Amino acid sequence: MLAVAFLDAALRYWLTVFPRASRGVSRWQRRAAQIPDPTLRRLGIDSLRERSNIEGAAAFAAFAPRAHRAAVVRALVAFQAAYNYADLLSEQPHENAIANGHRLHEALPAALDATPDPNAPQLDYYALHPQRDDGGYLRELVATARVALSTLPSFPAVAGSARIAAERIVTFQSLNVGTEQGDHVALAAWAHEHTPADSELEWWEVAAAAGSSLGVHVLIAAAAEDGLRREEVAALDRAYFPWIGALHSLLDNLVDRKEDVRTDQPSLVSYYASPARAADRMRMLAVESVGRARALAQGRRHLLILAAMAGNYLSNPEANTPEVSDVARSVLGAIGELARPTLLVFRLRRLVSLG
Repeated sequence: MLAVAFLDAALRYWLTVFPRASRGVSRWQRRAAQIPDPTLRRLGIDSLRERSNIEGAAAFAAFAPRAHRAAVVRALVAFQAAYNYADLLSEQPHENAIANGHRLHEALPAALDATPDPNAPQLDYYALHPQRDDGGYLRELVATARVALSTLPSFPAVAGSARIAAERIVTFQSLNVGTEQGDHVALAAWAHEHTPADSELEWWEVAAAAGSSLGVHVLIAAAAEDGLRREEVAALDRAYFPWIGALHSLLDNLVDRKEDVRTDQPSLVSYYASPARAADRMRMLAVESVGRARALAQGRRHLLILAAMAGNYLSNPEANTPEVSDVARSVLGAIGELARPTLLVFRLRRLVSLG
């Protein structure tokens, strides 16, 4: 049954979601190329160069009702593009990196203040940034998400939880800046305070979950359903934060290790005492994530999302290196029967992209 559901979801994604997401990314690439300031223009273009996480965000729309699918894609693409851009901006050297990163990332909760008015007031996200003239680019991303979200029937039911998830991203990103500027003492303290009771999670696992955008993506997609109940929203939030979100961010850290070293960015995976310890802990996160996804209403779709997320990261050639392969096998084993088909799909996708 899961194999049939996987095929059905894959067809919906490639036929009805991916073309819209691809057009959306292309539109933002053209828009970024018009940014007046040359530094911001370069960063805007660079933030869209790696399309996979934006296309991955849009995958949540495959489960949205057809009538609202286009709006969900627009919101997801704009939100993740804003996240990519704010993240890249905040990585630039700054004498007050934490405050600057916080202000830049405030675009994310702002994007979740649904309004049909594209000219509604917004913050000055560049208040502490040395470059400011983006020609309205970041505000346009925020406005696009807002307008799309205003059309979704159950967005009022998810708005509060989605904003809290976005505020967690703001906190994580502002404290998880470059190693010379960062404050992992503060990040660890924040994570300890937000660790669910009896979860026995390490602080960096909770911090990783805070940085994941999946908790926002799933709520945006759920908002397209009529009559969504608040208890369903709460269940989604508990499954994605911290469990699924932690696995998501740590897999991202895992396959980006070399890039993080090259750019002097902190990697939360490095806090594990050894590759064997990382494999054990990330298998645990995967097992918990599978169980919690299965227990959700429409649990099958969340299992598919989880498998697709893992397949996307573990199809990366970096996953085959000796330092990572044990973790990859542990996570894929915990994912179960969907691991192989999703891994195959993403490996084929990478081959096509390279071609």
